[in-house]
Amino acid sequence: ALLSEAGIDHDTIEKRGFDHGTWVPLSLLYPQADIPVVQLSVQPHLTAAHHYAIGHALRPLVDENILVIGTGALTHNLGALFSREGLLHNREDEEVEWARQFADWMNEKVDEGDIESLLDVFEEAPFAVQNHPTPEHLLPFFVALGASTNGSGERLHKSTEFAVLAMDAFAFH
Repeated sequence: ALLSEAGIDHDTIEKRGFDHGTWVPLSLLYPQADIPVVQLSVQPHLTAAHHYAIGHALRPLVDENILVIGTGALTHNLGALFSREGLLHNREDEEVEWARQFADWMNEKVDEGDIESLLDVFEEAPFAVQNHPTPEHLLPFFVALGASTNGSGERLHKSTEFAVLAMDAFAFH
C-alpha cells in the first residue's frame, strides 16, 4: 500500500524463496527465523534515486518498529575477485586501493548526510563502476538510506574480504 501511495509501480509474488541477500544476513541476525520478512527485489535497470524513493515510501514502517535492511556489499566486483591476477587465489589481507577509496567516499558522504552525492554515486564516487560493474549489490543501500528520518548515518563496521569486497555496514537515523 505504501508503494502504491507513493506512485511506485510494483508487483507482488506470493510464493518465492528468499534470495541469498535476504537469508544470509537474516540467518545471522535472527537464527531462530522467528520474525516475519518481506523481501523486495531491486531493479538494476533503474537508478539509485528510484531505490531511494522506495525506501522513502517505506519510511512509515520504521515508526511501527519495522526494520528496513538493505543488503549487498559496499564493493562487489567478482570479476576482479576471480581474475587471472588471482585476488581470490593469493588471499591477500591487504585491500586494493580502488575498493577502499570507494568505500571511504561512501562513508564520508553518509557522515555528511550528502544524499545528493550518494544518489549520483556512479558519476561522483571514485572507482564506482570498477567496484560495481553492475549496480544490483549497491542498490539496496539506497532503499535503507531512503527509509532514514534525515539521511544521516554512521558506519558500524569496516572490513574487506579477499582484497576487493568491502563489507562495511551502516545504520541510518
